Amino acid sequence: METKTTLYKELKGIAGSLGSALFGVAEVGSVKKEFYFSDAILKDLDYAISIAYRLSDPIIEDIIDVPTKLYYHHYRQVNVALDQISLAISNVLQGKGYRALPLPASQIINWKKQRAHLSHTKIAELAGIGFVGRNNLLVNPEFGSRIRTVTILTNAPLGKDEPLKIDCGACRSCINACPAKAIKETKEGFDRVKCYEKLKEFRDKNFVGQYICGICVKSCKGKL
Repeated sequence: METKTTLYKELKGIAGSLGSALFGVAEVGSVKKEFYFSDAILKDLDYAISIAYRLSDPIIEDIIDVPTKLYYHHYRQVNVALDQISLAISNVLQGKGYRALPLPASQIINWKKQRAHLSHTKIAELAGIGFVGRNNLLVNPEFGSRIRTVTILTNAPLGKDEPLKIDCGACRSCINACPAKAIKETKEGFDRVKCYEKLKEFRDKNFVGQYICGICVKSCKGKL
């Protein structure tokens, strides 16, 4: 008989075989009100699987003071890879009779408020993959912010992982690195407007084709 432990291990193994670096599960019943979905689609989807893909260190290290074309391509391909992994996991879950809702790794549905259907970062934090750092990004103890994540909502009773009980500590490398001066001493002080304006500048100057930067990602190497 399949248990939540064996199903968890099976799904984690599939994700790993497809290239994921990290896997975690969170219970999200208490935060579903923050999601941008109808109540009907969210019915009984009280678990979230969070999957992380590691970014290439050489590509990240090549970023100096502006994002590179190589990073732009890599960023997009990692999002594609994450979407493929989430589709594969969802297909397995549905084959076992569960409901599964794979969310796009990168899709903004409200540009003015910079909102997606949900925050992959928040789900990953709840699932124990990392914590939200001063740079407003997910920080994993081993990989820093050099990861991207995707989420699958499901009604499969997978149990849950526990959030990490650590933070950035004395590290302030991202504060010094940020070209927009958007990163402050506390994560609550992060200036989204300044960050967005700098991303728009990078795009408008044709460094990259969308709103991305990568400079604070480079500064956050992990190994906490």
